[in-house]
Amino acid sequence: MTSLLTNNGAMVALQTLKSVNASLSETQGMISTGKKVDNAKQNAAVWAISKTMESDVSGFKAISESLSLGESTVAVARQATETVNDLLGQIKDRVISATGDNVDRDKLQSEVVELRNQIGSVVGAAQFNGLNLVDGSVTQTNVLSSLDRDASGTVTASNITVAAQSLTRTGYVANDIFAAGATTAGTNISAAEDQFSLSLAEGGGTNDILLQDGTNAWAAGDTITLAIGDQSASYTLQAGDLVANTIDMVATGLKSAIDELGIANFEVTYDPAAAGQLSFENNSTEALSISGSYQNAAAGGLAGLDTIDISSGSGATSALSAIEGMIQNTIDAGAAFGTVENRISTQNDFVSKLTDSMKSGIGSLVDADMEETSARLQALQVQQQLATQSLSIANQGPQQLLSLFR
Repeated sequence: MTSLLTNNGAMVALQTLKSVNASLSETQGMISTGKKVDNAKQNAAVWAISKTMESDVSGFKAISESLSLGESTVAVARQATETVNDLLGQIKDRVISATGDNVDRDKLQSEVVELRNQIGSVVGAAQFNGLNLVDGSVTQTNVLSSLDRDASGTVTASNITVAAQSLTRTGYVANDIFAAGATTAGTNISAAEDQFSLSLAEGGGTNDILLQDGTNAWAAGDTITLAIGDQSASYTLQAGDLVANTIDMVATGLKSAIDELGIANFEVTYDPAAAGQLSFENNSTEALSISGSYQNAAAGGLAGLDTIDISSGSGATSALSAIEGMIQNTIDAGAAFGTVENRISTQNDFVSKLTDSMKSGIGSLVDADMEETSARLQALQVQQQLATQSLSIANQGPQQLLSLFR
């Protein structure tokens, strides 16, 4: 039946043309924006996910900047520590020279003073953006390293904690831990001091030292260093050592450290019955010097540097173990900074790669496939032309009814 009032063919053609035009408009939008999902109306779920990920990407950019700042700060501290270690090595050379005879110890002492002042300059200047990790002004700093999102959407920040390594020369607390044991005549051991020096004759020379509690209590982190000839051994108290028999723990630790040196024809013994007493015996063909120093945990890594005086032979001998302890402190500090710097660098690389992966993930969700879009555009343009022609033909249908009434 042909109706003059209702043109079904024109309505079908019009709906088809509207659908094609809508698809064509959507395709043109993809071409202009490069996205298949540009707003929440197009796909609310995908749009929400992409916006959350874009927010995380923006946050990780800030984290990368924080990691770069932290890495630079630690790098400055590490470089300062390595420089101080080199300067301490030069001081050690002067100390060793001063232990010999027929040397100008006053000139050597002057050189030590200048090197000591240079160390102070290095420590004071080792700051980045106002933060100095070696001058004792801070105990630690936190470097923002990550944003962690759990399944419920809760976001928490993660940090890398960088422990400061104090290379100051202050904070030393006298403890008087070394006392004379069964010393022989002519030794240079102090009766109540934080350091000692003695000499063992060749061919069986013996001597003892006695560790005691001193005027202050032991603390975790306290370090005792012994220089034996040109080698050194040290022991640092741990929290578990702070028991009723702390002296035994320290003496046993020192003996083990000395044994690990493997010094030929040299023997150290410890008898628990004589609490705190270490006995030395030198069976070599040359005399052997031994010195010791104590550094409390509250002190800076270079505590005692200002008191080094090599203008006398005994002072030079006493200074040897002290400088060895300081060198070891800077080595430990440098290693600590190097380890955390490497960790920050690794995290920075990971954050960079993670950001790239997240950007790629966002792209796979919302970016348009331009090859497919181009082909679709051409197809829709043809469909639009056909739909327009179809509508034109359908609209001509009622005109054919006129021929029936002629």
